[in-house]
Amino acid sequence: MRRMPLSADTAVKLADYMKVPLEHLMHMPQHILMQKLAEMAKAQTSETEKKSEIEGKTE
Repeated sequence: MRRMPLSADTAVKLADYMKVPLEHLMHMPQHILMQKLAEMAKAQTSETEKKSEIEGKTE
């Protein structure tokens, strides 16, 4: 099985999000990494939307 091609920055962010060491992240199955990447992206998107709503109300 090939390793998933992640950039170094993405790998560090994902390891921090999952609260696992970077070394463990690199040996995880690809389907788990894809699921966690999707969760992380969804969390960041909702966080960004909340911030933009708050900024829009203050103007």
